[in-house]
Amino acid sequence: MPARTLMVQGTGSDVGKSVLVAALCRLFLGRGLRVAPFKAQNMSNNSFVTPDGREIGRAQAVQAAACRLSPRSDFNPVLIKPSAECTAQLIVNGKVAGSLVASDFGRVRRECWGQVQEAYGRLAAEFDLIILEGAGSPAEVNLREHDIVNMRMARYARAPVILVGDIDRGGVLAAVVGTMALLSVEEAELVKGFVINKFRGDAGLLTAGLKVVETRTGLPCLGVLPYCRDLCLPEEDAVTWKSVSRRSAERPDVLMIGVVDIPCISNFTDLDRLRAEGDVELVRISGSEELLLDALILPGTKNTPQALRYLQDCRIDRLARRILAEGGKVVGLCGGYQLLGKRILDPYQIESTHKELMGLGLLDVETTFGPEKVTVQVTGIHRASGSPIEGYEVHMGRTVRGKGVEPLFDIQTFAGADVQTEGAVSDNGRVMGTYVHGVFDSSAFRRCFLNRLRSARGWSPVEPEAETSLDRELDRWAAYVERHLNFSALERIIGGGVRPG
Repeated sequence: MPARTLMVQGTGSDVGKSVLVAALCRLFLGRGLRVAPFKAQNMSNNSFVTPDGREIGRAQAVQAAACRLSPRSDFNPVLIKPSAECTAQLIVNGKVAGSLVASDFGRVRRECWGQVQEAYGRLAAEFDLIILEGAGSPAEVNLREHDIVNMRMARYARAPVILVGDIDRGGVLAAVVGTMALLSVEEAELVKGFVINKFRGDAGLLTAGLKVVETRTGLPCLGVLPYCRDLCLPEEDAVTWKSVSRRSAERPDVLMIGVVDIPCISNFTDLDRLRAEGDVELVRISGSEELLLDALILPGTKNTPQALRYLQDCRIDRLARRILAEGGKVVGLCGGYQLLGKRILDPYQIESTHKELMGLGLLDVETTFGPEKVTVQVTGIHRASGSPIEGYEVHMGRTVRGKGVEPLFDIQTFAGADVQTEGAVSDNGRVMGTYVHGVFDSSAFRRCFLNRLRSARGWSPVEPEAETSLDRELDRWAAYVERHLNFSALERIIGGGVRPG
């Protein structure tokens, strides 16, 4: 019997679709069903690498964890990674399939829809229930012809749809009504209810408005989710800076770590665990601010040459040198690692029209871009402290160390594989770079890094706190959602399905 389905669509981007899907996956898993997530097309630079070396959206990896499954490319068969305002890298079934420009949008439907159907078909034959996620809003009528992720996918999977709106950004009632008004009759028939997300205050004040929306749309409100302030699940899309800068509890020993607002930022989830530390404040850096910083982090970027120009134009390169002169540290992650080096070579002109660029020269390394992308999970050891790390690599460039640096990690790509050296650290230990995403998720390494910053300030070290595992956080979030949703109504919606047509 083919899998039953439920689809979560939204009134816009960043309304909470991804985390709601994760909660529903965990809740239905707890009811004894074999559950899988599915997002036909994702546009995000926050990606994850599957055990077999394929690349998918980070959100689908979290949703897979909610189902207690290893991530696989079938959960997200098409991933679009923006590399500039009008260009992007196209990932199909977890592998690079070329590049896109804005005018190519229809090409995704023409060339990828068949592969989306095949991926979905494999899941439908294996699982009892598939929770699908849309993208953006189904009311973007200018894109309807090219859609493969919202209503076209809902019709194909015969998936009843619930619509999610974010009240925190304002105008949610109009957003729900307006979305339904812009859908075709056939599309509107697929929508079975709506959910209000991120509510603050007295829910009783919302009752009258909800009744108006129910009357206008003919849809029931399936629940109002209060704003969850301490939710610790990775974000799907690139950073929203309002959630990054975090004022720690009042204490005199707070480390100030700058994070560069780099163009085409990628895998910003690398910093989630740093942000959660009680003795850390992350500060957005968009210029050569006169701040006393303990460290500066250059995060990943999908366009290293553009990011290099940005650093130089905004004089952030000078800020980095000042921080080092004052005894601080500079860290480069993936693309940020490449930026720290002496030269960036692009003989195939993969990321720019320049075949050679001079880097910041803070690390004795040199990067060459090649046509093959590295996508691999790794485990390893921080050579200086013995702290274990694990994560994944996603990059086009290959970086070679010079004589002025030492390797940062010893890593393996799978159990029993040969140990390789990775990353680079300056001889004084204050400049380091790595391709491994997720190194700061490893508590021992993270605390070692922070305690060395504390030592430079003359502060005593802090013991690592007990980690909140992703599995426990998913359980907590699912229970939170269940308390505020009409779950029996959801079960009836799934049981009713969608009539063929």
